[in-house]
Amino acid sequence: MKNKPLLLFVTCCAIPLFLAYSALKLDWLPSAVTNHGEFLNEEIKLENWQQNNPKQWTIALNYSSECSASCNEQLEALNNLYIALGKNQGKVDMAVMGSPSQADLPWKKMAQQASLTPASLYLIDHMGLVVLEYPYKAKPQENRLVQKGLLKDLKKLLNYSRSS
Repeated sequence: MKNKPLLLFVTCCAIPLFLAYSALKLDWLPSAVTNHGEFLNEEIKLENWQQNNPKQWTIALNYSSECSASCNEQLEALNNLYIALGKNQGKVDMAVMGSPSQADLPWKKMAQQASLTPASLYLIDHMGLVVLEYPYKAKPQENRLVQKGLLKDLKKLLNYSRSS
């Protein structure tokens, strides 16, 4: 049995590799999702974004003529989100993509994006990349939870950028 140490070594290496492979293939690992928004299926980068002199992050509402009632609710939510940002208001822009009927909005106005869902809120970085989507929910309580998730994601992103 002079090959016993070699056999023991190979066994000790093979068992963890087999267990790791099995865990990955059979989905034994829990999915660790820390974001509340949904990542987009395709990369969307807004053109001429730098001309708007953007801040670090932008919360944008995709306003469409198809969603008058729900979009108006989201406009009100946009105001509430801005107030809820507190000390981070200087680091975040608010924008409306499309043309709402209210002309006196204090937010930046941008062209509507046909590839984005109407009445949804979007988190956009300073380079114009649409990062996360926060879809509109018809029930007010669910919609508030989505907006709280947006605030949590945004505060986490602002903390990460401050520490780097």
